[in-house]
Amino acid sequence: MKFFATATAIVAGAIISTAAWADDIIIGVSWSNFQEERWKTDEAAIKAELESKGAQYISADAQSSSAKQLSDVESLIAQGADALIILAQDAQAIGPAVQAAADEGIPVVGYDRLIEDPRAFYLTFDNVEVGRMQARAVLEAMPKGRYVMIKGSPTDPNADFLRGGQQEVLQDAIDAGDITIVAEAYTDGWLPANAQRNMEQILTAQDNGVDAVVASNDGTAGGVVAALTAQGMEGIPVSGQDGDHAALNRVAKGTQTVSVWKDARDLGKAAASIAVSLADGVKMNAIGGADDWTSPGGTKMSAMFLAPLPVTKENLSDVVDAQWITQEALCQGVTAGPTPCN
Repeated sequence: MKFFATATAIVAGAIISTAAWADDIIIGVSWSNFQEERWKTDEAAIKAELESKGAQYISADAQSSSAKQLSDVESLIAQGADALIILAQDAQAIGPAVQAAADEGIPVVGYDRLIEDPRAFYLTFDNVEVGRMQARAVLEAMPKGRYVMIKGSPTDPNADFLRGGQQEVLQDAIDAGDITIVAEAYTDGWLPANAQRNMEQILTAQDNGVDAVVASNDGTAGGVVAALTAQGMEGIPVSGQDGDHAALNRVAKGTQTVSVWKDARDLGKAAASIAVSLADGVKMNAIGGADDWTSPGGTKMSAMFLAPLPVTKENLSDVVDAQWITQEALCQGVTAGPTPCN
């Protein structure tokens, strides 16, 4: 990606381009799987930004069901939503929901996961770069050896964006014969239990012959670490993303190498501001900080990408300084660890 934006610039641009304040505007949010830790942080940021604008928040949790998400969106529309923020459970199955919104003239923000439809504004972090960051950190920690790739959900385009970025970084080492990818697997629903089961099966098939794992988010990394720990293999390089508190604690403990931090507070704030602007009649391509983007499938869309930050043992203080996590939570159970846990 050649463009990035800060949340401050996004929100400022959206405010400038909004014709009127958000009185009486209702924003509906459709969550795919609210049980994941990070979405609670996103929700708090969305709520706070909407409250600051006088807009109302309504929501529904699809509980990892693409069918339920379709009915959830219909319900949000029936409740009077003026704009929708959708975290899609299934990028393909969500199509009828976008059509239903379009039929009612309701704008849609595709939140953090691609909805490949020009009627949806795409807001996320640069997930290809997240994949690169994950692979770089693992490759630095283990420049030679047998690698396992634990991918995200097969129904989420982000899984393949991440995998593409990972491959870009690893390709030279693969070509040189320094590393070998011995196994890879998608993780249905991004569920840690599924990642753990996949990793257990891979360890069995490889007779524990694994030196590093590139896992695509912190939930899957948690499942991987559990499988490795059960075999006495904790400490081999493992990647993740999202800055989950449990994952950052694992980085401090040394059982996870990197969590690529995507500050959900910035993403949520930006989504709320963009949704209010769209509900107020601002065109997608007039949103401050928006750019034209073409999806891998060739769909031309309005999109915005925020910049992520890889968090390793070298810069753990950054997440504490940003008040993302307390030092106590970060350093729980850590003895003689990296700064600020030493």
